[in-house]
Amino acid sequence: MPDHSAPGEVWLVGAGPGDPDLLTRKAERLIRAADVVFYDALIDHRVLDLIPEDARCVSVGKRSGRHSKSQSEINDLLLAAAQSGARVVRLKGGDPAIFGRAAEEIDHLAAHNIRVSICPGITAASAAAAAAGLSLTLRGQARRLTFVTAHVRDGVLAGIDWQALADPQATLAIYMGKAGARQVSQGLITAGLPADTPVLLASAVSTANESILGTTLALLPLAAACIPANSPALILVGDAVRRQPAQVAAAAFAAHRLDR
Repeated sequence: MPDHSAPGEVWLVGAGPGDPDLLTRKAERLIRAADVVFYDALIDHRVLDLIPEDARCVSVGKRSGRHSKSQSEINDLLLAAAQSGARVVRLKGGDPAIFGRAAEEIDHLAAHNIRVSICPGITAASAAAAAAGLSLTLRGQARRLTFVTAHVRDGVLAGIDWQALADPQATLAIYMGKAGARQVSQGLITAGLPADTPVLLASAVSTANESILGTTLALLPLAAACIPANSPALILVGDAVRRQPAQVAAAAFAAHRLDR
């Protein structure tokens, strides 16, 4: 893989969870060399500050339920910028290849003979585990790590096989799951996970607004209600979360008491 950008080329760059110190060195080089940057709504302003002053910055602000640009519009914007000969960076939160719709952009650009490369970033699950001081896997206990999205449409969280996800020997990382927290709780408990299965709810990890709450599967809806409405959240479920530091569990208990 090339280590630099070239005119007419598009790089899908992972911006990580927010803290610019968690960018890869390659990501920073690519951002600083860009002629045009298309960035998502959740990119931290400290990362955006790395963009050159003479570069064109285009917000394609994708948040759950509120998209300023459709995916097809984003695809066409990337194509037009590349065809103009610009060095193009598509800046995505976390890792571009994990729930970042990277395949759609790659396919569209490749169909027009535009070279596309990926610079990976730290995904939210890894960042949340680091912030909480825990491991996502445990030898002999948490042998598998499963990533899943939990988009709610019209109040319904559909298309999820709860039976397959309710594995007591796995750590489950649920992206964009705050709105569906009640259905996640009910679905996994009904599928067989104990109600006291430990859960970590992480929001705005590595930013000034970071929130890490420890709770249980039964109390997940209550904990999710403590997260600000405009902040996305990641849900970690499983025995690996049981080892969360005491201060995380204490924060969850305090939030529970305040809510009551």
